[in-house]
This record gives sequence, structure tokens and C-alpha cells, in this order.
Amino acid sequence: MKKSHGPAFRAAQLDLAKCPACRGRAVINGVFHELACVQCSASGWVTAETGEALPLEVLVTQLSIRLQAAEQQIAQFNCFKPAGAEAQYNENNRRGAGGTNYTGD
Repeated sequence: MKKSHGPAFRAAQLDLAKCPACRGRAVINGVFHELACVQCSASGWVTAETGEALPLEVLVTQLSIRLQAAEQQIAQFNCFKPAGAEAQYNENNRRGAGGTNYTGD
């Protein structure tokens, strides 16, 4: 059954691009100091299709979606467990002076 009105059930991830005016830095160089970029509302991100600034409510949601995806990728990379010689090299074998790790290097 397709929805006909109301907000979406899930927030869709929009395509974002770095702001062309500030190049994703959220500030532009003034004469004496840096100023907040007005083209992207000082966020550094604009919609990829139109190049317009996102409303702050939508921007916060989109950045949160991207952050959660990046944290999930980092968690996948961190779960790597070394095997074989690498695992033996990194774990404490208590063969060194005072029961410390001895690698033979």
C-alpha cells in the first residue's frame, strides 16, 4: 500500500556536494578575517543537483545519516583480527625481561 500524504516513513539520503563558493570549508576569506559562507548557510554542503543550500533541519538529518554510515564502515574495519604470524607478533608471549613481550627483532 502506497502512502498518499504525510511525512515519509524513512528519511532518504540526498546527494550532497561541497559548496563551490567556500569549497566545503563553511567560511570564506574576508579582508581581515574569515566570514561565514552565505551560499551554503555556513555548512559547507549544498544539494548536488541544484547547488542550493539545504534547510537546517534537512541538513542536520542528512549529516547524521552520513555520520552513522561512516561510523558503521569504521566499525567494520576495526573488527579485523590478525591471524598467523601477525597475531603472534602482536600478542604478549611473556618471554622478554620481566615477562614482557619478546619479538626477536
